[in-house]
Amino acid sequence: MRLFVEQFLNGIGNGVLYSSLALALVLIFRTTGVLNFAQGEMALFSTYISWKFTTTGMPVVAAIALSMAIAFVAGALIERVLIRPVEEARSPLNVVIVTLGLFLGLNSLAQLVFGTDPQIMPSPFPSGAVDLFSADGGTVDIGKDTLGLIAVLLGECVLLWLLLQRTRVGLKLRAVAANPDSSRLHGINAGTVLMLGWGLAAGLGAVAGALVAAGSRSGFSASTMQGILVFAFAAAALGGFDSLIGAVVAGLVVGVARALTIQYVDFLDGIEPVVPLTLILVVLLVRPNGLFGRRTVERV
Repeated sequence: MRLFVEQFLNGIGNGVLYSSLALALVLIFRTTGVLNFAQGEMALFSTYISWKFTTTGMPVVAAIALSMAIAFVAGALIERVLIRPVEEARSPLNVVIVTLGLFLGLNSLAQLVFGTDPQIMPSPFPSGAVDLFSADGGTVDIGKDTLGLIAVLLGECVLLWLLLQRTRVGLKLRAVAANPDSSRLHGINAGTVLMLGWGLAAGLGAVAGALVAAGSRSGFSASTMQGILVFAFAAAALGGFDSLIGAVVAGLVVGVARALTIQYVDFLDGIEPVVPLTLILVVLLVRPNGLFGRRTVERV
């Protein structure tokens, strides 16, 4: 029982990271209908910027906040300069190709600018653990870093909910996501809203990347976010690409499933990605729109 609870908590910690990046993926998809395959590398580049700030003596929290602001501006510029001209051609495949090219370009640029050696990112959370309860003759602990990750995810969810449900900007974001053409007829500048969506997603990605790097004891490198992106995509698909709540819940499910697989199905090397992805496949066969996705009904 104790071992199960410990692995479950470890899965929650990893799941928070998947949820954070999945939120960025879902946010872009809801506002633009684009699957951003470069989301992980955008987060990676922001993480390198955060790390560079910390090497100058800047506190890690301030470094992450500053990199979020830079990522917001960069995300908006990427939408305006690279994505929008391709979207005007009305070819979704072209947009996918651009995001794949952006994936390769940002990864190569990060290695060129920051090098290929692993770098150590300071953690914004205190070290140590908190005793939860006793089980099987021992104490079950939860790391303070895990508690910090959960707090950050809850904060992101609350802020996104307030933005989308309680502000005029959020109303415009939801209008453009629901029907871009109709929102334009009502005087909403859809182009500005789409830029805002990409900027917000880039900012969320910057937080996710910094947290991933801070939790890596061996340091982070140019390939760190690629595995995280796979599980984040899996979480977004499992929860539903149009559901922010689904991204959070599914990210936690994927994290727990992966942790339990590593612990209890250790007789097959490399099996840990298989069970969560199999779970997602089964769910999507039953609910193609994901656990929290909405079914779209169109009149013919």
